[in-house]
Amino acid sequence: MANIFTKWKNGLSKTSKTTFHQISALFGGGDIDESTFDDLEALLLQADVGVSTTQTIIDSLKEIQIQKNIIKSSDLENELRTELLKRLSSPPPISIDNHPTIILIVGVNGSGKTTTIAKLAYYFQRQNYKIILGAADTYRAAAVDQLETWADRLHLPIIVGQPNGDSGAVAYDTIQAAIARNMDIGIIDTAGRLHTRFNLMEELKKVHRVIGKALPNAPHYTWLVLDATTGQNALNQAKAFKNAVNINGVILAKLDSSAKGGMVFSIQNELGAPIYFAGLGEAIDDLEPFDPQLFVDGLLEKTSA
Repeated sequence: MANIFTKWKNGLSKTSKTTFHQISALFGGGDIDESTFDDLEALLLQADVGVSTTQTIIDSLKEIQIQKNIIKSSDLENELRTELLKRLSSPPPISIDNHPTIILIVGVNGSGKTTTIAKLAYYFQRQNYKIILGAADTYRAAAVDQLETWADRLHLPIIVGQPNGDSGAVAYDTIQAAIARNMDIGIIDTAGRLHTRFNLMEELKKVHRVIGKALPNAPHYTWLVLDATTGQNALNQAKAFKNAVNINGVILAKLDSSAKGGMVFSIQNELGAPIYFAGLGEAIDDLEPFDPQLFVDGLLEKTSA
């Protein structure tokens, strides 16, 4: 547990040393007055917690202060920690009951999607699952090459198509191969979509439909990879993808590079989809199951696990 806490703390150091360090400093002492809440509100917004989420946190803290007759600002920090935790939930267990279980990965270009797929495959590989990859990003040769390189390193089978070919056909072939080879998990990459491009999102819907025809009730998971450094823009992306393919999970890439980790609260509260994993570094084993407690402790620089 201590090692995992250290990993989260180190991964969140960029965020905790900026805005959230200022929040911790705000609770250093002195009596609470209206400026305390004004300053806290400004810092939460600066941390990309989001307007709606920030307002509910501030309103709750004001009520708690009155109810508990809290006078010192230092006594308010634990209440803030509790309020932040209330707005996060642990993801449900990942079920691999279906053989194969199909995981569709979506996201915009530059989000870290392909590397995240490799990390995800390695995560499941360590649990002795048999995995096959599908390179359905047929429009970007570099993405296919990158995924093939990872598949070779991890000794995983991979299905690829023709350059600029039908991405739905690659997804279909991946599922057929997964069934034929008795794989436990099939992870299918898709072309990076700009969430503002209607035609590209329509094509993603088509891939989703093809997967359902290839295997009833698939994909079992549709996970959106979000670049944590993009802040509130990530929330706009998430809403667009959820409307298109009904994503049921989020993976936060590059959380270790983000100075504004507060966007995590907005994503979970406004999207209604669980955060399954967070990228806390560049190594293949730096994809960690999302842990709300460790996340909040890392942000607020709790010194012990």
